[in-house]
Amino acid sequence: DLVMGTFSKSFASLGGFVAGPAHVIHYMRHHARSLIFSASIPPSAAAAALAALDVIESEPQLRTIIDAISDHGAQPVSDVDCGLESADLDGAFPEGFYSSTNQRTAVRVDGAWIEVANQEMDCGVVVDPAAGTARCVAMTEIRRGELVVIGHRGVRVFPLERSQQRQSFEFMNSAVSTEKPKAVAVRQIAAELRRIRDGGGKALLVGGPAIIHTGSGPHLCELIRMGFVHRLFAGNALAAHDIEQAMFGTSLGVQLASGDIIEAGHEHHLRAINRVRRAGGIRQAVDSGLIASGVMHACVEHGVDFVLAGSIRDDGPLPEVITDVLEAQRQMRAKLAGVEFCLMIATTLHSIAVGNLLPAWVRVACVDINPSTVIKLNDRGSFQTVGIVTDVEPFLSSLLRELK
Repeated sequence: DLVMGTFSKSFASLGGFVAGPAHVIHYMRHHARSLIFSASIPPSAAAAALAALDVIESEPQLRTIIDAISDHGAQPVSDVDCGLESADLDGAFPEGFYSSTNQRTAVRVDGAWIEVANQEMDCGVVVDPAAGTARCVAMTEIRRGELVVIGHRGVRVFPLERSQQRQSFEFMNSAVSTEKPKAVAVRQIAAELRRIRDGGGKALLVGGPAIIHTGSGPHLCELIRMGFVHRLFAGNALAAHDIEQAMFGTSLGVQLASGDIIEAGHEHHLRAINRVRRAGGIRQAVDSGLIASGVMHACVEHGVDFVLAGSIRDDGPLPEVITDVLEAQRQMRAKLAGVEFCLMIATTLHSIAVGNLLPAWVRVACVDINPSTVIKLNDRGSFQTVGIVTDVEPFLSSLLRELK
C-alpha cells in the first residue's frame, strides 16, 4: 500500500467509505490497487498516515504518484508556497514547470492562495507577487523574466463535480452512442441556450462547412437573428460556401434547392471568394449589398463576433481568415470571455482546438454524425463535452422548433 501510495489498510481501518469526486475514484481504481477511504481519524492512524506521507515526500518515484493525483483534486496535508522560477527566454518555460488543467486552480504565494485566471489546459501559470495575480499562459506567449510556477507544490485543483453538470444535462449519464434519445438532448440544449440568452450570457457556436452543404444555413441564420448565438468560430470553408450559397445558390457546386450538380459549379466558391477579396472583406461586402443573405450576413447584421481560422488547404482564403494559427488562438482566447455554453457542430479539428481552450465549467455540446469526434474531445481532457450523434440538418431544425 505504501509503494502504491494508497494507504488502503490505514484508511479502511478508520471506517471504510469512499470519499471524493467520481473521477478521482476512477483514476485511483485504474492506476492503483485499491481506493482511498476517509473517516474520523484516530490519532494512531493519523500518525501512521503522516509518517507514510513523509516517506513518499522523500522518494522521487513515490512523489510522482502524489503529483499525478494532485491534478484530480488531491490535497497535501500541509500548505506550502508554490515554487517559482523566472523564465530565461521567450517562448519556453523553465524545466519542471507546472502544466495546467482546465479545472479551477489556485496557487499559494507568500502564504496566500491566489485563484488562477484565464484557466486553460496544457499551459503554464505565471505569477505576479506584487499584484497578487496568477494566470494561465500558453508556451508561445511566455516572456523572459516572468515568474512561472514550478512543480505541484503549492497548487490546488478544484475538480468540477460531474453530478452538478447532470442537473442541467441528464443525458450525460450514458456514453456516446447513436442510440441515445435525440429529443431529450435537443430539449435540454434549447433550455440552456434560452437560459443564457435571457440571463445576458454568451453562447459560442463552432461550426463546419457541413452546416452549409446540408442546407442548414437558414437554421443557423435564424438562431443568430433570435439572439441565441453570440460568437462564431469556424474556418474558411464555412464562410466561403455560405457566401457561395448566397451568391449562386450552390454549395460545392451543388444546387441546394434541387440537389442538381451545376455545370462549372465547382468554380462558384472560388468566384465568391474572389468577389469578397475585391470588395475588401466580408463586412464590406455585406455593407455594399454584395452579400445579401446567409450566415456571414447574419453575423454582420446582428453584431455576432466571428473568428475564421485558416489551414494549409484553404482556397483563397477570404480576407478575414487568419492564416497564422498562433494569432487565431489568441483571437479565440480573447472572444471566449463571458462564454457560458459552446455548441460544436460538424467540425472535428475546430472542435478539438476550441475544446483545448475552454475551462471545464463551460458546458459543451458536440454534434456530429461521427461519434469519434466527441470521443476525441473527451480523450484530450474536455470531459465536460456532451456528444450527440446525428446529422446537422435534423439537429438544427429540431433545435429551432424547440426554441420557437
